[in-house]
Amino acid sequence: MSRRAPVWRTPAVAFVIDVVLVVAFAAIGRSSHAESLSLAGVLATASPFLVGTAIGWLVVRGRRGSWPLEVGPGITVWFSTLVIGMVLRAIVLRSFAWPFLAVAAGVLAVLLIGWRALASRVGTRSGRP
Repeated sequence: MSRRAPVWRTPAVAFVIDVVLVVAFAAIGRSSHAESLSLAGVLATASPFLVGTAIGWLVVRGRRGSWPLEVGPGITVWFSTLVIGMVLRAIVLRSFAWPFLAVAAGVLAVLLIGWRALASRVGTRSGRP
């Protein structure tokens, strides 16, 4: 009897999880700076990082021939999200702050790598691959 893979191991679901987490990162950041939490504002803040996320997914797919569903490939997605997001943000907003880079690196690592680590651990404990 074959077991079904957990739903998070579906590329579309995993990609949506990444997108939701990047948008949450933007919303939390805007909230912590008392900025509007309007949908347009949150998406404007998230958009450079979402571009980085999508590129990270494409890089993993192109280099490995698989989707970034595990922690290792998730590191590539995190790195791409962070670097491309910061570069685009610096170009568009013409500003860069080292403290923001450090905070973004940590928060995005916890979110984008953390959910994969947690999901893998839960999947392993339940006897699923």
